[in-house]
Amino acid sequence: MALTAGHRNLADMLYYALMSTAGSVLGCLPLDLTIRPLGAKGLETHLPQRRLKRIRDKVKDNAGRALVVAALAPPPFPFTAFVMAAAALQYPRGRLLGVIGLARLVRFVLVGFLALRFGERILRWAKIPAVQDVLIGFIVVCTVGSVVSVYGWIKRSRGGYALAR
Repeated sequence: MALTAGHRNLADMLYYALMSTAGSVLGCLPLDLTIRPLGAKGLETHLPQRRLKRIRDKVKDNAGRALVVAALAPPPFPFTAFVMAAAALQYPRGRLLGVIGLARLVRFVLVGFLALRFGERILRWAKIPAVQDVLIGFIVVCTVGSVVSVYGWIKRSRGGYALAR
């Protein structure tokens, strides 16, 4: 968004949207390769039980639609959990990556158009010291939340493997 707002050029925006889409799809591939062999049972070691049932039901009924909604939704929507569920439930890999790619491209192009339209004002606003302090606080909260999530994921994974032995 910042690059598009800084350049204010449609061709650059489309390039950034395509590269962001490629990065997102390529980022999902290792997740798919890791989770798919574990199957539905493997999800139990990677996702909390309360979230697992809801996600499994949505993906089982219509994986394509669930993936589109997850790929279009902004953070903190649990996009990764939906990709994991689709892979574990053996949704075809080509279709999984294609659906994610198309939905992410739509999302990134829309964000790009918003950056072209409002980006200059947002960048000016972001230079205000009070706004920068709030953003730094938000980044700290997100970083701590990510560390806690990864720690919980590792803890659940180890617990699951210990039970299997």
